[in-house]
Amino acid sequence: MTQPSRIAFVIFDGFQPLDLVGPYEVFQYATGLGGAYLCEVVAPRSGGVRSNSGLLVHADRSVTDPAPDGVDTLVVAGGKGVDQARGDATLVGWIAEAAAGARRVASVCSGVFLLAAAGLLDGRRVTTHWARERQLTEEHPEIHADCAPIFIRDGHVWTSAGVTAGMDLALALVEDDLGRDVAHAVARELVLFLRRPGNQAQFSVAMAARQPASDPVRAAVSAIHADPGARHTITDLATHAALSQRHLQRRFTAELGVPPAAYVEQVRVEAAQRSLAEGDEPVESIARRHGFATAETLRRTFHRRLGVAPSDYRARFRSTNY
Repeated sequence: MTQPSRIAFVIFDGFQPLDLVGPYEVFQYATGLGGAYLCEVVAPRSGGVRSNSGLLVHADRSVTDPAPDGVDTLVVAGGKGVDQARGDATLVGWIAEAAAGARRVASVCSGVFLLAAAGLLDGRRVTTHWARERQLTEEHPEIHADCAPIFIRDGHVWTSAGVTAGMDLALALVEDDLGRDVAHAVARELVLFLRRPGNQAQFSVAMAARQPASDPVRAAVSAIHADPGARHTITDLATHAALSQRHLQRRFTAELGVPPAAYVEQVRVEAAQRSLAEGDEPVESIARRHGFATAETLRRTFHRRLGVAPSDYRARFRSTNY
C-alpha cells in the first residue's frame, strides 16, 4: 500500500473499549511492519466518549461532520450502549454514508446491530457475541446470523464475535491487505497465542463445556487436554481420577454434560482443526498424532461433527478464504 489506508472506528457512549483498542493496536503494529494505516475514531460528538467500563476515549471526529472521503475500512464497535446508539439517526446515517464509499465494512461484537440499522446486512451471513444471537435473529430475520465462528466475511462485510475476537478480525483484515506473514508477525508482536481462523468456534471445548466440579473429574479433564492424542479410554481416565470406571463415567457425564468418550473426541477434533489450519503436516500424520489412528477415522469424524473433510477444511481455512 503506497498511500495510508484510512481506518475509521465508530464508537458511542457505552461502547466496549476492547472492541476499539484491540483492532486499533493491530493496525498500528501492522503499520510498523510494512503496512500503512491511518486510524481515526468517530463518535456522536468529538472529544471524550465514555465506554461501558468508564474509560474515557477521545474521538477525533463527530458524526455531525460529513463522512470523510477516502475511508478504506469502516469498523463499528459494540458494547452495552449499542441499543441506544442504534436509535441515533445521525449516527446511523453517518455509518451508512461512510460505508457507501468504503472498500470494507466491519463490526466487532454487537456493533453488528448498528450495521443492521444502517441497512448494510440484508441477506448477509454475519456473527456477533454469542449472548446477542437470539436478539439479532428475532429483530433482523433478513440477516443470516451464525454465532459459532469468531468472525465471518461475506463479500466486503466482515463481522466478528465479542471483545477479543475483534483482534482476530483485524488480523484477518491485515492479512487480506499484506499477506499471512505480516499478520503472523503482528500476532507475535502483540503476544497473541496464534492468529485464529475465522471458522474457529467462539468457545473452545474447554470453555464451552461445563467445568468439572470435583477434583477427580478435573484430573481426568486435565489429562485429556494435556495430550489429546494419548490413550484416553475409560480405564486410563479412571486411573487419573482415582475412581472406578463406572463411578467416573457417571460423575464425568453429570458434571460436564457429555460422557468421557464424547469429550475426548471433541478435544481431539479441535486439536486437529488447529493443526490443519496452521501448517502443512500430512493429514495422516495429524490423525495419528491427535489420537484418530488413521486418516479415514479422522475424515469420518470431521464429516460427522463439522460436515467437511479434513483436506477441504485445510483448503478453506488455512489461507484468507474465510
